Amino acid sequence: MTSSSSSCSSSSSSGGGGSGWGEGRPRLVVIVGATGTGKTKLSIDAARALGGEVVNADKIQLYQGLDVTTNKVPLADRRGVAHHLLGAVPPDAGALPPSSFRALADAKAASIAARGMLTVVAGGSNSLIHALLADLPDDAALPEDPFSLDRSYRPALRYPCCLLWVDVEEALLAEYLDRRVDDMVGAGMVEELREYFAATTPAERAAHAPGLGKAIGVPELGEYLAGRRSFRAAVDDIKANTRRLAAAQVGKIRRMADGWGWPVRRLDASATIRARLDGAGPAAESASWERDVRGPGLAAIRAFLADQASHGHGNDATASANGVDEPPSPALLMRLPRMQCCDMVV
Repeated sequence: MTSSSSSCSSSSSSGGGGSGWGEGRPRLVVIVGATGTGKTKLSIDAARALGGEVVNADKIQLYQGLDVTTNKVPLADRRGVAHHLLGAVPPDAGALPPSSFRALADAKAASIAARGMLTVVAGGSNSLIHALLADLPDDAALPEDPFSLDRSYRPALRYPCCLLWVDVEEALLAEYLDRRVDDMVGAGMVEELREYFAATTPAERAAHAPGLGKAIGVPELGEYLAGRRSFRAAVDDIKANTRRLAAAQVGKIRRMADGWGWPVRRLDASATIRARLDGAGPAAESASWERDVRGPGLAAIRAFLADQASHGHGNDATASANGVDEPPSPALLMRLPRMQCCDMVV
């Protein structure tokens, strides 16, 4: 696993039987990690610094509704960065096949590149990351769960990409996730779900089951709101299920790196999370984030873009990688939507 190099690999993975990168294929920055580690923050940092837009790869956040419960990044926190495929799918649309996500994300990446911007993919659903990146023969079906396949499965990458993993020490992350659940409750999670259960019929909720219904918090607080579970027990279940999700996500990322040979660079956000838990204050958090995550992450992306530019790939808007950490140029900012909600520019 790549963990300390200063740049992301820009060559296709040797595993699998893919055909390699097509001419002019957009370059991607792909940010993975367990829930709560800071993927969203880094994706916005990268997009602002390098002139990019974010494509969501969280399978629950694809669906409209339950913004607090599903942890969609609030509009104010997007800092002017356009977000795509966030709340873009109707809640009753059913399960989105991997091939459909692949097509949607491909179209977004092509559109972003055509406007001279950098595509930053962020999300905790590693099956969607696989759906987007795996280079498989044209007649091969995308597996629903590639991580259940045997160890002989080693897909190549079909995009030139910089893969960054925001990671946090396991025990520290578990403590932080428990606190974050309490914060979500304080931010209105219970009220949001009380309104949801009151406003929907059992048939409608059944239609939502492949998407919103799988969000951690929906079944647990549903039991509480129906009077079948105490509030404390429901919250404890949410915390335990969130910790299990985080552990599963880390296991899949390790499979990508160690099993598939994808060039994943690990960024350790543990000091940032420790500062937050200890109440060290915004300045201490920011210093840790800059030192351990944002700074090394941007350096890796810039090196990747410079390497791509030297090989004649990509466009001029994001290929300079000159190390100057500033927002996009005024010309690029003119092309950025000011606000975006449910994948519609407003």
